[in-house]
Amino acid sequence: MKDQFVVPAKLKTTSFVLMGIGVLTLLIGLVALGGEHGATRFWAGILQNSTFFLLIALACTFFIGVTTLAHGGWQIAFRRVPEAISMTVPVLGGILFVVLMILVFGEKDGVYHWVNAEHVKHDAILNGKSAFLGNTFFTTATVITLGLWIFFTIKLRNMSLEEDTWDLSPETGRRILWRNTVWCGGFIVIYGLSVGSTTPWLWLMSIDPHWFSTMYSWYTFASTWVSGLSLIALFVIYLKKNGYLSFVNEEHLHDLGKFMFAFSIFWAYLWFSQYMLIWYANMPEETEYFKPRVWGEWRPIFFLNLIINFILPLLLLMKRDTKRNYTSVTYIAILIIFGHWLDFFQMVMPGSVHELNFPWYELGIGLGFVGLLIFIVANQLAKAPLAPRNHPYLKESIVHHT
Repeated sequence: MKDQFVVPAKLKTTSFVLMGIGVLTLLIGLVALGGEHGATRFWAGILQNSTFFLLIALACTFFIGVTTLAHGGWQIAFRRVPEAISMTVPVLGGILFVVLMILVFGEKDGVYHWVNAEHVKHDAILNGKSAFLGNTFFTTATVITLGLWIFFTIKLRNMSLEEDTWDLSPETGRRILWRNTVWCGGFIVIYGLSVGSTTPWLWLMSIDPHWFSTMYSWYTFASTWVSGLSLIALFVIYLKKNGYLSFVNEEHLHDLGKFMFAFSIFWAYLWFSQYMLIWYANMPEETEYFKPRVWGEWRPIFFLNLIINFILPLLLLMKRDTKRNYTSVTYIAILIIFGHWLDFFQMVMPGSVHELNFPWYELGIGLGFVGLLIFIVANQLAKAPLAPRNHPYLKESIVHHT
C-alpha cells in the first residue's frame, strides 16, 4: 500500500507555473490598471480571490469538524486530504489580512466606501452604521476571527498527526474520539459565529454598505462549502489515480458526489430565497443591490451563476453512475469551483468597480492562488501517512458501502 505521498515533479512544476501567472498578472495589473478606477479594480480582484480561496480552505476544516461531531466514519480513509487543504488557512489568512488592512487604513474607498470619514459624515445611513463599519471594530473582529480560524485549524491537524504515534487500544480510541469531539465542537461554534454570521457582512457585504441581507452569510457559506467539497473530491481523485488512498473506492466518491449534489441545491435555494424576498418586498434600500446584477450589465453573470452552480450540477449529478465515475466528478468539481468563483466575482465587483470588464486580471490572480494552494497541499500531504492508522473509525471507512 502506497501510504506516503511523494510530490511529483510535474505537480510541483504546475504549482510554480500557476503562481508565476498570478505574480505576472499582479505586476501587469500594477501598470495597466492605472488611475482611481483601475486601482479599485486592482484591490477588488485581490480581495475577491483571497476571500474566496480562504473560505473554501476553511470549509475543509469545517468538513473535519462536522463529520467528527456526527461520528461519521466513511471519510476517515481520506481524512488527511481535507486536513492538508485546511493547512492553507494560515497562509491565505495572512494574505487576506494584509489586503484588508491596506484597504481600510489606506482608505481605499473605491472598495469600502465607509473608510472615507468625510463621506460618512454626510451619509446618514453610513453614519448610523459607523460603530460597526469602522476601522477599530473591523480590525479587531478580523484579527480575532483569523486568529481563531488559524489556531483551530493547526490544532486539529496536529492532533491528528500526534495520534499516529499512540499505541492502539480501546482506551486510546475513546480518548481520540472524546478529544476530537471537544475541539471540533469548539471550532464549529466559532465557525457558526463568523462564517455563518458577521464575517461575510464585514468583508463582503460592506462593499455595498447601504444594502443588507440577513441571508447573506448563509449564501456565502453555501457557496464556499460546496466549493470546498469539490476541492476535496479533486485531490482524492488525483491521489487515487496516482496509486494512493488504496482504502478509498467509488463508494467514498459517491458520498462526496451526493454532498456536492445536495449543497448545490441548497445554494440555489438560498439564491432564490434572498432574491425572491427582496423582489417581493420591493423596498428601495434592498432592491439597489439587485438592480445592476439583474437588470443592469451584470445580468448575464447573475444568471450564468444559476446555470453553472445549480442546473448543471443538478442534471449531471442526479445519476448514481455519474457520482461514482472519477472523470465525471473531476469535471463537475472544477465546474462548481469555477462557478462559485464567478459568484464571488459578481458579489464583489458591481459594488466596487461598477462596470463589467472581461476578468483577465481577476482570473490571473485566481490562477496564482490555485498554484499556491496546490503547492501547500502537496507538501502537507507528503508530511504524514495518508491514512490515520490509529483512528477508531478507520475500519468502518474501509468497509464503507452506500
